[in-house]
Amino acid sequence: QLAEVSERHHGLSRRQAFARAVEKLTAVRVPAAARRARQYPHEFSGGMRQRAMIGMGLMGEPKLVIADEPTTALDVTVQRQVLRLLARTRETEGAAILLISHDIAVVSQTCDRMLVMYAGRVVEDLPTGGEARHPYTRALLATTVDLGTDRDEPLEVIPGRPPAPDQVPPGCAFADRCPLASERCRTEDPVLEPAGAGHRVACWHPPVGVLSGQSHEEGAA
Repeated sequence: QLAEVSERHHGLSRRQAFARAVEKLTAVRVPAAARRARQYPHEFSGGMRQRAMIGMGLMGEPKLVIADEPTTALDVTVQRQVLRLLARTRETEGAAILLISHDIAVVSQTCDRMLVMYAGRVVEDLPTGGEARHPYTRALLATTVDLGTDRDEPLEVIPGRPPAPDQVPPGCAFADRCPLASERCRTEDPVLEPAGAGHRVACWHPPVGVLSGQSHEEGAA
């Protein structure tokens, strides 16, 4: 499958394309790449399959790599390896990375900027390390569990459920779950407005101040 990319898009011969596939598997640190390049996906471990997919994405020398939930269902050790590989890929290949993830900790370790989406639209755009201003972003941070989480306290949750894609209400889609919502929030759709250097937020009542008990990693998100 990796070789096919070069055959179709670069016009390489089968032998040349295979050699390039081995080169990319080596680049993403797949051991015994020449042998692995002839194997089937079921013969790879979960982490190895993720590396192979990243290698496949690099076969066409892209300017942008879109990584959609690349660490889902991976254990912590393999997850760390994949994130390091993505960072290394960005440095060595010069490609930008668009990381799609529900895990804010993963995003904060990998990205320079964060775009937070709710009900199909961007509600906050901020640099990694910036202070979250949208109530949904702050709620996500509050639900993050790490080694410093007090096990004797109940876990934070976001009440309610997100709206169905075909039933998004007027105004702010997060209003029914937001403790700061006013009548304006339920009738007028907020637009992304500047909230500091390189920071935009779509909220009529953006809170200010660091979250209580926010860890260093959470603050980096």
